[in-house]
Amino acid sequence: MLGVCLSVLLLLPLASSIPSPSKPPPRLCRRCCDPLQPPESSAAHPAHHAAATPEVHTYINMTILKGDKGDRGDKGMPGKNGKVGPQGYRGPMGPQGTKGQAGAPGDACKTQHSSFSVGRRKSLHSIDYYQALVFDTVFVNLYEHFNMFKGKFYCFVPGIYFFNVNIHTWNFKETYLHLMHNDKEQVILYAQPSERSIMQSQSVMMDLALNDEVWVRLYKRERENAVYSDDVDVYITFNGYLVAPSVQ
Repeated sequence: MLGVCLSVLLLLPLASSIPSPSKPPPRLCRRCCDPLQPPESSAAHPAHHAAATPEVHTYINMTILKGDKGDRGDKGMPGKNGKVGPQGYRGPMGPQGTKGQAGAPGDACKTQHSSFSVGRRKSLHSIDYYQALVFDTVFVNLYEHFNMFKGKFYCFVPGIYFFNVNIHTWNFKETYLHLMHNDKEQVILYAQPSERSIMQSQSVMMDLALNDEVWVRLYKRERENAVYSDDVDVYITFNGYLVAPSVQ
């Protein structure tokens, strides 16, 4: 009896290790997102697949590996200019500067003055139909603008001028003069023959251009034309001066 019991106990482990043909193989648990066919590695080693291997992440402390500070790199290329910003507020007024030096003197040729006053001490009888009245006495002749030899004023400063001529008539003789602007008569000074000699005067203003001429002309007609003067007193004068220069 004892032998039979020992035989049964020895056969039980063998019987439990043989799979039953009628019992179906166990099904693996699968998620809906898993592939339909299990990978070969999983089928060949089901036990290894069941036990998940934990992942190992390596962490390196960079502060431990930090080296010495390197040299400074080269300067990079400048970038493009940005957009212009809004205008800033006006700053405070600065301190007053020091007084500058005096400038150089102006050009002496650019004069803005012109005047003359001349006279005649000798009487004159006209011998031609047209005759220039010349003068022998100078009172004022600024910058020599009046030509004593020709008896003419030449304009070197364009502008507005005032002119005046004074004469003394001769008894019983006609006095007939024109104040001329270049070759054109501007005003007349006239006195009829008379028993009395008198002083006559004429004035005018003219707008002169550069190199214009102003002079006094005697005009002879049928009767004798004459002006009176003597060596003691001056009876005949011709005057002119610049009133306002032209705007440059």
